[in-house]
Amino acid sequence: MSEAATMEAVQPSTAEIPVLECRNLCISYFTRAGEIPAVVDFNMKLMPGEAQGIVGESGCGKSTVALAIMQYMGKNGRVVGGEILFEGRDMRTMSEEELRQIRGSKIAMVYQEPMASLNPAMTIGDQLAEVPIFHESVSKDEALSRAGKMLESVRLPDPERILSSYPHQISGGQQQRVVIAMALLSNPKLLLLDEPTTALDVTVEAGIVELIKDIAAEFGTSMIYISHNLGLILETCDRITVMYSGEAVEVGSIKDVFDAMRHPYTRGLFASIPVPGADKNSHPLVSIPGQLPLPHQRPPGCNFGPRCEFFVKDRCDVGSIPMVEISNGSHHASRCVRVDEIDWDSTIGAGDESEPTVPGDVVLKVDDMTKHYEIEKGALFFSGEKHTVKANEKLNFDAREAETVAIVGESGCGKSTFAKVLMGLETATDGSVALGNLDLAEMPVDRRGPETISKLQMVFQNPFDTLNPSHTVGGQIARVIRKFGAETDEKKVKARVMELLDIVKLPRDFAKRRPRQLSGGQKQRVGIARAFAGNPSVVIADEPVSALDVSVQAAVTELLMDIQRENRTTLLFISHDLSVVRYLADRIVVMYLGQIMEQGTTDEIFSPPYHPYTEALLSAVPIANTHVKKRKVLLTGEIPSPSNPPKGCPFSTRCPYMIAGTCDTIPPPMVEFSTGHRIACHLPREELAAMEPVIQIEKEPARVA
Repeated sequence: MSEAATMEAVQPSTAEIPVLECRNLCISYFTRAGEIPAVVDFNMKLMPGEAQGIVGESGCGKSTVALAIMQYMGKNGRVVGGEILFEGRDMRTMSEEELRQIRGSKIAMVYQEPMASLNPAMTIGDQLAEVPIFHESVSKDEALSRAGKMLESVRLPDPERILSSYPHQISGGQQQRVVIAMALLSNPKLLLLDEPTTALDVTVEAGIVELIKDIAAEFGTSMIYISHNLGLILETCDRITVMYSGEAVEVGSIKDVFDAMRHPYTRGLFASIPVPGADKNSHPLVSIPGQLPLPHQRPPGCNFGPRCEFFVKDRCDVGSIPMVEISNGSHHASRCVRVDEIDWDSTIGAGDESEPTVPGDVVLKVDDMTKHYEIEKGALFFSGEKHTVKANEKLNFDAREAETVAIVGESGCGKSTFAKVLMGLETATDGSVALGNLDLAEMPVDRRGPETISKLQMVFQNPFDTLNPSHTVGGQIARVIRKFGAETDEKKVKARVMELLDIVKLPRDFAKRRPRQLSGGQKQRVGIARAFAGNPSVVIADEPVSALDVSVQAAVTELLMDIQRENRTTLLFISHDLSVVRYLADRIVVMYLGQIMEQGTTDEIFSPPYHPYTEALLSAVPIANTHVKKRKVLLTGEIPSPSNPPKGCPFSTRCPYMIAGTCDTIPPPMVEFSTGHRIACHLPREELAAMEPVIQIEKEPARVA
């Protein structure tokens, strides 16, 4: 049976014409080095109203498929084989004018970065009006009227204000809603979503996911959802295609693939995800070994063979590997020659177990730390009215030796401002930040000695921006060692560089490479090696894995844990991803609008009683497990401006439990439920204690062989 015939067999049968059908699609890019095959023999059928997810690591070909569907691959990209049928017509036979008419009207796309789709020099109204004016030749007044109604549909407050605003005058979540409104203005038959929520806070993400589902149901729109977030795919899609190195390796319904995965790569992805049941000590995550092959260096046979634990020589590395149906009529297929031989019920591996680390003495103590900024409003040449921005307000917590303390909250909650004060990039307005016996609150970095600086190091979110592209990896690590006086003898410096590369599990010859020769995960490992080069007491990790694929993410988190166990380093983990936080953290500090709303151990934060904001954060986290049920708590409204915060509880404007006359006028008391577990809330203790769990596991997932 041919590839296309197999895929035809695994698609649910229907008399309707598919909105989109890809048949044996092959896409290549043509460079000076020759033809680079990006996607090979890709097959997919999308029916009216259906939502299909495409998942896989960066470079697997997900976005290339979307760009091919849009017929927008640049000058060097080309469909070299197969067909792309839109409503039964091969798009390759359409003229440029036909394609221009279809794009934006019948097929629309929402990109990862909303500002890539918005013109900063045009108002939102003018940009939205362009869509019906161009595609339907309506008047500008009618186009603006329709744009306003669509902004209401995507739940944007005050549509008139938004229409007259420029993109920079609205928040990131509002920008993404505007882009979704733009995509839906002409009621498209097909909506392509390429990582549309990656850059957004989890609460905003949850709102947009619900919005997309509601609008797709209302208008009968078919969707292709491209993401590396399997939890989002579970919540939004009917079917899923797993891609690896330009090929679809497994396709099926969400339930089939999530509950009965039948490809080693799919299994590896799921083993890399921190779902409930994973534990950094007893059930650690398992990263996929090796690297995704470059398109021109794919191995013979199975592309996943060199990384697969079930690889069999002379079987898996011979010829092309076909897509085979799991069982007749199952609508579930896998590209694996050993699919019938592997015991899928008992093969989810486990990482090496570790003894829990016992925290030591307090290393970092934060007492009433406050950071305010004075800004002038409306001033151009003369002094304007002064406003106070309360970035951090009376923060109190501590961190112990060998402990991981996570600081979580939405963008603008003050997480990074605290990190800047700790690192000496800002000074505190009031309070203290004690590292041992030394108060750092009012000590900028230029007043700190090398010994103090070496004790506090940082791992940044984006490894691409924090390494000097002109210097070798070894040179950048060696510079830190010399700067902090860890070693002065050049032979010892070189030996220490090699030792650090060993610690972060990179080959020693990487010392001679430059950052451009490394993958994203490898660059982040170099960033970690550099951070630990001065033997720090405290490492601040600011979203260190959010830019990485899930398999690389698992390897980097495990690396951080290994180094912490060996060096007993205190780790401050700043993140908005509560799935990773649940896996890594010993204690959690929840912040909102510059204030601490709740703090306690990880088990305490993830179990009732919750602060209402914590409850909303937990409800917003997508979890890639069909056995986990969540109670929905959708927040409305936007975070207030820190220059004009609410008088009472900072969360009162968005809180579903808000007590009028109390929460909006009086700052909340800090209620202690157990030693170290504190909640800042006006709700009675009994009401907080009676809260229902947000996350419930119906059946514990089997993670260990």
